[in-house]
Amino acid sequence: MRGRIGRVLALVAVLASAGCERAAQNMYDQPRGKPYKAGALFPDGAMSRTPPPGTEAYARGSAADTSSGREGTAGVERDRQARAATALPDPVTPAMLRHGQALYGVYCLPCHSPAGDGDGRIVERGFPAPPSYHSDRLREAPDRHFYDVISNGYGVMAAYGNRIEPADRWAIVAFVRALQLSQHAVPDRLPPALRGPVREGLAQAAVGGSDRDGNGKGSGPDTPASPAASHGAKESAP
Repeated sequence: MRGRIGRVLALVAVLASAGCERAAQNMYDQPRGKPYKAGALFPDGAMSRTPPPGTEAYARGSAADTSSGREGTAGVERDRQARAATALPDPVTPAMLRHGQALYGVYCLPCHSPAGDGDGRIVERGFPAPPSYHSDRLREAPDRHFYDVISNGYGVMAAYGNRIEPADRWAIVAFVRALQLSQHAVPDRLPPALRGPVREGLAQAAVGGSDRDGNGKGSGPDTPASPAASHGAKESAP
């Protein structure tokens, strides 16, 4: 008799523990709203909420999700420093340029083109052309101008502040500056090891240009190279 009662109690304990586990799993998988989805809970019909005006994040990043925010404060500080910066850091590292190039390829290249002349694939399909990075105005613009345009948008360009982290925006700015330098580099300002090969390349380009247009004009060794100009760079927006 006692053995039968013991088996019954053991069975009840197993069933109860299974119910507790199911209840715990329901807590993990409770209904939730996904970012950018529609929802009837708020008057504007959007599930995503923006922070109230004047609030500051305490923590950010995946570490903050598992440490009550203790491990995510460094990300908030990086954001603060990036937002406060007015120019690129000195020096700009190769890693920063590679990161900026990757982000440029995702967010900027479709309109601005690989060369930055504003003749991207989207423009070929009728979208208004952005200004060329190689215009005098944008080559002389401060670094912060590009950061602010990425953050807030400009003209028909949408704001990317909600998609690109502040430090990543500066990486894109660094790559834009590299694009500008690639089209307007003056050999005398390059490192000594690069001056000779660049002068040789410009001399060959000058000979090729002379053969094509017949006027003998081309880029001299002290003249900035401007391939973007030969692509018909456009200035359609401020």
